Amino acid sequence: MIDLIIIAVIVVILACAITYIIKAKKSGIKCIGCPAAKQCSSQHKCSGGCGSCHDD
Repeated sequence: MIDLIIIAVIVVILACAITYIIKAKKSGIKCIGCPAAKQCSSQHKCSGGCGSCHDD
């Protein structure tokens, strides 16, 4: 019974993570998880870590 509970918790966590990633990509966030990701415009690319938005 405990195995089923653990599996269910893992499935819920994975489902939440996948949902978050899908919503973030649809809203145009380039760097998921980066606190400065929403500050990057569509003409910039985030590369090299958080806060490194620059023109290419």
